[in-house]
Amino acid sequence: QVQLVESGGGLVQAGGSLRLSCAASGRVFSIDRMGWYRQAPGKQRELVATVSRSDWTNYAESVKGRFTISRDNAKNTVSLQMNSLKPEDTAVYYCSANLWTAETFWGRGTQVTVSS
Repeated sequence: QVQLVESGGGLVQAGGSLRLSCAASGRVFSIDRMGWYRQAPGKQRELVATVSRSDWTNYAESVKGRFTISRDNAKNTVSLQMNSLKPEDTAVYYCSANLWTAETFWGRGTQVTVSS
């Protein structure tokens, strides 16, 4: 099992910034990729960004140039710096961990609300 705990969500005005953090515990040595997904009301969960153990990153087109994902393997954390936020970024953001065994674990999510 891997436990993921997110923090850092909140309410921000359009154009503002927020930083999300996620701490992993449990079978952390089995984690390959970590990342962030989001789900807006009435929509499916979608990829935001992922990062491999060797820092290879992948971003959704909608956040490229605005969001930056980073990972600290020593502390078993992954962070998402979100700049130039837009109202359409409003969603519940979920931390994810993909293991070498193909298992995927999720955090409980943290709400991000961007007001116009």
